[in-house]
Amino acid sequence: MAWQPAAPAQHIPAYSAVPARTTLERPPLGSYAAALSRPSPTDPSQNPPPTAAAPRKVSWSDSVKSYVRRAFDPDNAMPDISAADMKIKLKEIISYHAERNLQDEVDWATHPLPQQIIAGEREAAARAALAAQPNSPAPAYGKSIGPTFSPGSKRKSLDADELQAAASVPPWRKANLESRVTFGDGQNKRQKKSDFTKETISKLNQLDLEKRKQRFQANQNDTTPPWRSDRDSDSEMSTAPVVGTNQSLEKSYFRLTSQPKPETVRPLHVLEKTLDLLRKKWRQEKNYNYICNQFKSLRQDLTVQHIKNAFTVRVYENHARIALEKGDLGEYNQCQTQLKALYGLGLGGHPGEFLAYRILYFVYTCNKTDMNDVLAELTPTDKALPEVKHALEVRSSLALGNYHKFFRLYLDAPNMGGYLMDMFVERERLNALSNISKAYHHVFVRFLTNELGFENDEECLQFLRDHGAQHLIEEKETDNGPKMRVRVKEAMALFDQLRAAAFSKVDLKGQI
Repeated sequence: MAWQPAAPAQHIPAYSAVPARTTLERPPLGSYAAALSRPSPTDPSQNPPPTAAAPRKVSWSDSVKSYVRRAFDPDNAMPDISAADMKIKLKEIISYHAERNLQDEVDWATHPLPQQIIAGEREAAARAALAAQPNSPAPAYGKSIGPTFSPGSKRKSLDADELQAAASVPPWRKANLESRVTFGDGQNKRQKKSDFTKETISKLNQLDLEKRKQRFQANQNDTTPPWRSDRDSDSEMSTAPVVGTNQSLEKSYFRLTSQPKPETVRPLHVLEKTLDLLRKKWRQEKNYNYICNQFKSLRQDLTVQHIKNAFTVRVYENHARIALEKGDLGEYNQCQTQLKALYGLGLGGHPGEFLAYRILYFVYTCNKTDMNDVLAELTPTDKALPEVKHALEVRSSLALGNYHKFFRLYLDAPNMGGYLMDMFVERERLNALSNISKAYHHVFVRFLTNELGFENDEECLQFLRDHGAQHLIEEKETDNGPKMRVRVKEAMALFDQLRAAAFSKVDLKGQI
């Protein structure tokens, strides 16, 4: 028997096809088993091709057809609404009602036309934009100026309301608008309406321009600035210098509301005697209210006479030092601002001393921006000055968290830098106590006195009592006798809270 090739094996798929789900409902139990028993979709004899469903013919009522004819009627066309926009809106209206089977429930004879609905939507959008900008005039679209559209109404001319609305249209919205509208043949009615509207708006524009011209002329005649009241308009101060003739050494300060008279202003030689008298009275009486009033009067006389010399620098420096001694940052900053300008003129004085004060003040206010500006302006000569070097070390010690070095610098502050550091030393003591409470369980009061720059132990204990830590102070027996110590570990939360409160409020009165 001759050898014959074996018949090819029939291909059997390794899976059973399952029809895809066409709904979001959960299939019932056993549905997958039933699907497996169905004939394979790959067998064309078992799955005849589906026949395409014939499209359903939609019949429109006569009222809908009449509505469409009215929409395409040339008499109902609007120049500023294109035929394409009208057709799109018409399709949207009819489709919306047809999809919901509402076409028979609409009174198509009185239903707004597509172009009228578009005009109403545009006007609503314009009113919404006007509401966002209450001071801007109401916008208009071409010639369709007037109130909101009401169904079934057609306006052929402008009434009183429309004329008033046309008057509120700004010129930049109406300029050349009519020249950009193109009309086709057979539109004589719309052309007449356009000509009438254009003529009316042109007259209103001319009236608006005349009123605006008169208003601007009135504003030009009135030179009074808005921040001045009417009663001050006739008392504007002149910038010309005044030559004083007053010979009094003492004079109270009054805020100027008009050009000062020469007999109320003291000349330079009198002001020099006044400065010597004020310095002597400050050393003897320490009456800050009186001294501050007299210094402000002295500075005012220098200002109205345009005196800027070495004596001016002396006046501002002395007033700034007295203000620092009394903690008056407002007056100190006024003097510091003027001194910076005077030092720029090369009039002498002590620029290094007040540069150091400026750095310490920015440390107090935590003003990193102005601090960076000052550091960028420093020259090698400035950095070599002892007082400036001290202020820079204060800034560096706080930036590094080195409270030990900071309080050593606090005790050795040159000139009047200690008065400025007094304004933020309490804040830094709380910061240091917060750090100490994280590193120690308890410390002796003597340790805190030395580390935090107190003069004696009693001052340190009073500081702790003032900040609510009196219950943490206890007496401890040692080899050298009883000593006071503080359980700082238990006060960690308290010191953290006090530190956060101290850094959250900084007095910026008279900020430079």
